[in-house]
Amino acid sequence: MRSRPTGRAGWAATLTALLMTAGLCASTPAASAAPTARPDFRLPFPCGQTWQLQTYLGHDPDDKKLDMYHVDGPTLGATVTASAAGTVTEFFEPGGIEINHGGGWFSVYLHMDRIDVHLGQQVASGDPVGRLGLVGTEEAHLHYEQLYDTNGDNDGETDEMVHPVLQGTEYRLTPDGPFPRVTSTNACDSGGGQPARYWVDTMVDATGYPDADCTHDATPRCAAQGTLRKGTNYVLCRKWGDEVRIGAAYNHWWLLTDLDEVTPGGRGRAYVSAYYLDRWGNDEAKDNDGRDIPVCT
Repeated sequence: MRSRPTGRAGWAATLTALLMTAGLCASTPAASAAPTARPDFRLPFPCGQTWQLQTYLGHDPDDKKLDMYHVDGPTLGATVTASAAGTVTEFFEPGGIEINHGGGWFSVYLHMDRIDVHLGQQVASGDPVGRLGLVGTEEAHLHYEQLYDTNGDNDGETDEMVHPVLQGTEYRLTPDGPFPRVTSTNACDSGGGQPARYWVDTMVDATGYPDADCTHDATPRCAAQGTLRKGTNYVLCRKWGDEVRIGAAYNHWWLLTDLDEVTPGGRGRAYVSAYYLDRWGNDEAKDNDGRDIPVCT
């Protein structure tokens, strides 16, 4: 997606252009590919969050590139999510990734200080891809682009950038504003905008159990179901149960989630202790944006 070294192919293209200018080389204008249906791009942040969309005079083109700032929470450290399903195809500076959504469509995300995906990884809309930092910028924000592959080389180039469409609205911002505020509907459930998944960071690998009262039960009912790997994960809800304590730190909350590794005969969905959350305090169970995870019903 970003500019690449000229190399032999670039030299040949330059020579061809010079010959054409001199009238020594004939060519037939290439036909641009007709755009396929654009994916259902959503705001690249968890459901329910509100972000302000901006641009500035130094953007080129300033009406196609978006800078995004968190309205109802901190921008620095915020989780960035895929705005549509696709495959991670490229990493580049500053702190950026490109996702190929198929049909010639790409999206680009910049200024992350942590990348939570790997090349070739398939992501769903709403899956976390990284964390916003100060990489290549003095003010935390997400730089976002949408591109369409008009030349058919299966890559999204800078000159193939299009006016972004998010949640059904096309944006053509100008440096003078106005700057709209948009609430994410990314990976929302059908219940009207509440997050179906709550993203959390876990500090170690955690064992999953069938229920929240299994730490002292050695019967088959409470057999370990598998493991949730350390890192950024989603949870669905919380349930009060057995205390997990080490020294002065403790937590009674258990989080329902989908495990990364499942033991033979185990269930993929199980409870892990909120003790292993990478932030918050005793008997707290919040997501990375400080929202209380809902109680399981």
